[in-house]
Amino acid sequence: MSEGHAICMDGEAVSEDWCEAVAAPDVSLIMPCLNERDSLPHCIANARSALAEIERHYGLSGEIVIADNGSTDGSQALAAGLGARVAPVAKRGYGAALIGGCEAARGRYLLMADADGSYDFRDGVAMIGRLIDGAELVMGSRFQGGIAKGAMPWKNRYIGNPALTGVLNLFFRSGIDDAHCGIRAISKQAFLECSLSASGMEFASEMVVKASLRDMRIDQVPATLSLDLRDRAPHLRPWRDGWRHLRYLLMLSPTWVFGVPALMAMLAALSIFSVAALFELRLLSGTTPFGTSWQILAGFLLSTGHFALLMALATHLYGVHNGYRRLRPTIARWGHVVTLEHALALGSVLVVGAVLVLGVIGIRWSAGGFVALPSVLPLTMALAIGAVGAQTALGGFVLAIIAGHDADLLGAARQTPAPAVPDPD
Repeated sequence: MSEGHAICMDGEAVSEDWCEAVAAPDVSLIMPCLNERDSLPHCIANARSALAEIERHYGLSGEIVIADNGSTDGSQALAAGLGARVAPVAKRGYGAALIGGCEAARGRYLLMADADGSYDFRDGVAMIGRLIDGAELVMGSRFQGGIAKGAMPWKNRYIGNPALTGVLNLFFRSGIDDAHCGIRAISKQAFLECSLSASGMEFASEMVVKASLRDMRIDQVPATLSLDLRDRAPHLRPWRDGWRHLRYLLMLSPTWVFGVPALMAMLAALSIFSVAALFELRLLSGTTPFGTSWQILAGFLLSTGHFALLMALATHLYGVHNGYRRLRPTIARWGHVVTLEHALALGSVLVVGAVLVLGVIGIRWSAGGFVALPSVLPLTMALAIGAVGAQTALGGFVLAIIAGHDADLLGAARQTPAPAVPDPD
């Protein structure tokens, strides 16, 4: 037989790719596995029961994929012996295992849960139904489905999970109440579009965040949580993994990390400068509430806020160019002026203007016999404006590099269709 062919379907010789396509299941049930020999028999039996219900309700075929993350207790052989397909994943971590399992999965619908017996795959039957109905990501909610006594530590149940889910909904408006539920379903197409990369527990947040950023339809169904079947401590480390989730949410939210602080800092600076200038020009009488120290602080706030604003734009465009974020319509409308040349021109004007003001201040200082200036307001404002100008010019090059070394700073990002609603971040 020639290379690349196999015997399939009544003994006929056909291509291996064709055989695989014909045999491809509709649903892949995926479990990350690291030394789960004790719980695998229960989990695989439970997964088979769920597949039977999925076939009965929706007429879909399925497979069980064990994403093995380097087990040393024989989990691989046990899973294969129980009829599951083992997908070795070399990169360590909960997220890495699930990403590897999803990449190896052949179904167009992916249903995932832990391999410790704490989740019931039969809760995923309704999730597959939601995917069939048009949802792209379906989350389980343990708070709606029920949590067995002792199945979730109190600090996770009443502090960590609500707090992190609240931050996620604030930043990205996902509209779910249990962002870290371990049983969830996603279409294979949506999984690929999200470009997931988190290797640790923060993978749970990343999936929801990137689905939200791409304006995907996210549904939620009740799910139960039971005591796991392990005879050892779980891999989860609440404080460490909680921080990893939070920092990941912050890294994916340029609006809240950079944009909001930038606007607050710049508004505060402009307010201080405006009031101080009104008193300086004697348009307001009395003693100014914003003396020298406040004016210097305003200069710092203006330059720092402007820098943060550039970072907000840079990280937003980075997400757009990497495919997990939609370009904000408000930014797209200014695309014709967001170019490297305009950034350099504006930066140069501000720097030159600042230098001229500094020159005038120097001349007056010299004419006055180099005595201390009566007011530092003009000097502080000139230095702040010069710093903003320099940042604008240098920031233009940073944005051009992010755009793929293109002087059009939005570049291909403007070709991405705008979402039906504004970007939630």
